[in-house]
Amino acid sequence: MKVHHRAAAGLAVLAMAVAACGGGGSETKQPSAEQSQQAQQQMSETPAISINPVPYEQVKDGGTLTLTVGQWPSQWNPYHVDGNQADTTEMRDTFLPSVMVADEEANFTPNPDYLTDVKVDTASGKQVITYTINEKATWSDGEPITWKDFEAAWKAQNGENKKYKPASTDGWDRIESVAKGDSDRVVVVTFSKTYPEWQGLFSPLMPAKHIDSPDAFDKDYLQKVPVTAGPFKVESIDEGTKTLTVVRDDKWWGKKAKLDKVIFRTIETPAAQVNAFANGEIDMVEIPPGSPADLKRAKEVPNVDIRKALSPNWRHITVNNQSEFLKDKSVRQAVQYAINRDVITQSDLKDMDWPLQTLGNHVFMNNHKGYVDNSGDLGKYNVEKAKQLLDAAGWKQESEGATRKKDGKEFELSFVVPAGVPYAKTEGELTQAMLAEAGIKLSIRAVPDDKFFTDYIIKGDFDLVPFSWIGTPLPLGSLPQIYKTGSESNFPKSENPELDAAIDDAVGEMDPAKAIEKANAADKMIWDMVHTIPLYQRPDIQAAKKTLANLGAEGYKTYDWTMVGFTG
Repeated sequence: MKVHHRAAAGLAVLAMAVAACGGGGSETKQPSAEQSQQAQQQMSETPAISINPVPYEQVKDGGTLTLTVGQWPSQWNPYHVDGNQADTTEMRDTFLPSVMVADEEANFTPNPDYLTDVKVDTASGKQVITYTINEKATWSDGEPITWKDFEAAWKAQNGENKKYKPASTDGWDRIESVAKGDSDRVVVVTFSKTYPEWQGLFSPLMPAKHIDSPDAFDKDYLQKVPVTAGPFKVESIDEGTKTLTVVRDDKWWGKKAKLDKVIFRTIETPAAQVNAFANGEIDMVEIPPGSPADLKRAKEVPNVDIRKALSPNWRHITVNNQSEFLKDKSVRQAVQYAINRDVITQSDLKDMDWPLQTLGNHVFMNNHKGYVDNSGDLGKYNVEKAKQLLDAAGWKQESEGATRKKDGKEFELSFVVPAGVPYAKTEGELTQAMLAEAGIKLSIRAVPDDKFFTDYIIKGDFDLVPFSWIGTPLPLGSLPQIYKTGSESNFPKSENPELDAAIDDAVGEMDPAKAIEKANAADKMIWDMVHTIPLYQRPDIQAAKKTLANLGAEGYKTYDWTMVGFTG
């Protein structure tokens, strides 16, 4: 099961992945130099993409593809903070426009179905992007796709109207104007500040009339999809069975989709998903971390193809900076020191055929050219250091094994997990045992899967919470989205003007090498404030029918849904 937060406009997306967890106790030690070298070797041998690529002409015409998602959405608006989840994005990609698409090496090009040209220029010292829209590009209600759709996206997400609830204002708040060019099909976007990751903006695109007011933004795509513009259209949204069915759209002006129909079924536990795959009910299933039994079972399914790739996705623990107990940075640092990241990583990834390597960066993955381990001393397990910091902060331990107190109040944190995610519970149990050694009590709160993000993470009702960020080929976009003061996706509600300035500096840097350097400088500050505790680069492992073509572990690549289908 994937319940991720996914990236819109180069953002990252939430993911709550489910699985049964392999054990592992807090006695697990730091990996040896040999183990680290083996992990690095294993990572270098893992491909960037694994989708069984087949030329369009060799994919069979027709057929129904059945897939599964872990969390059923209520909000289908991709710009909305409640709609920024990976499962929802996967479904939406079949019927909403992505104007720029990435290959497996994270290179972006215009999507010719929607754009015939994109020009990047500097006028009066300002960055200007000119998009020329395909004359055939039309919304399903018959309205042409025009510059007004681009303008509405900008106005809804630039942060000026506080009644909107965008997943992020990143990039949008750097745009000075969105204007009509030589015709309604030409869009001129002028930036007040440079933004090198502009390729992530306007994908997916939304019809202006359904997002041009806060009310429409909130309600028009709530539990419904009124307008589409892709190779597929929505046939039905079944709230009872939590099933989405999309069918080939005969009005589609692009290359005809190979499939007749795609069905997305909500199945909330990984074991049930693998059962469905083994029984032939679905055609592909994700094998999340912490589920070696599910991986073993999937491998035993006849005619299975295990597809895995390195993706910009990572698992972590988010730390509520506004929590009653965690407002003090030194206390958050104590919690960080008391958590052995290697233990949790080894527990989650044991027997998963995946590198047992912790992550030392909030921006770049282990295999990215910009990766530097910025975790420093804070990234190392040190319970004695944790105790010293807690003592200094006034949280005293009356006797060995007792819970620390301050002003007569016990130090007790909550660790919120989705009830359907066994390995999240195991992560909680491991963290519980570790924090107990430092005199911190930890209670594990299991909450309904479909409320995990909307009612707990987004509302800040947690002290510690594990989930995954599903990234994009544009890593710098995650900096303002997740870590900048005031961002809707800054779930710890951290506030740091110095970090905000460093983030602005990094995301506006047009020199790629300097941008990486500045992003790593910001990352060191994120480690210091203990906003998020990175665990590991998350596996992207898919078990698929061998005949399924052009779908699987996509890495950085944007799926071409017209080419997805079967070879036999």
